[in-house]
Amino acid sequence: MVAYSFNKRFADRIVAGLELGPLLPGMKRQTIRAPRKRHARPGEELQLYVGMRTLSCRLLGRAICAACVPVTLLLGCQPSVIVGKEDGGLAQIVTDTPGLNQFAHYDGFGDWADLCGFWADAHPDLTEFRGVLIRWEPRP
Repeated sequence: MVAYSFNKRFADRIVAGLELGPLLPGMKRQTIRAPRKRHARPGEELQLYVGMRTLSCRLLGRAICAACVPVTLLLGCQPSVIVGKEDGGLAQIVTDTPGLNQFAHYDGFGDWADLCGFWADAHPDLTEFRGVLIRWEPRP
C-alpha cells in the first residue's frame, strides 16, 4: 500500500472521485509527483490523505492505482503536457488550450491557468517539471 498526501484544496474533488462510476467534472483521480525510489504500481491500493504528518491528518479514502507513467509539464510560453514513456515509447502530447484545460481539470484544477498558478506558488521559476503521473480508480 502506498500513501499520498494532498493539499486540502483538492479534498472534495478526491472524495468525489472515489465514487464508483465514470470520471465526471469536479472529480480528481490523478496526481503529479516528483520522482522517488518507489511510487505506486498498477493494481496496488493507494491511501489518499490530506495533511499527512500533521496533527490534522485525515484519510480521504482508498483507491486502486490504475497507472504510473512519466509526465513532463512545460509551463512556459509554449505550454504542453507529455504523458508517456521517456525511453522513446508512445507518448501523449497535449499542446492545445482545450486539451491543457482538460488535463488540468483531471488534476483537480479549474483550468490550465489555475494549474500554472498553483505550480508557480509552490515552485517559483519552474518552467519544466519531469515526474510521474499516478492515476487511480475507485475501489469496488
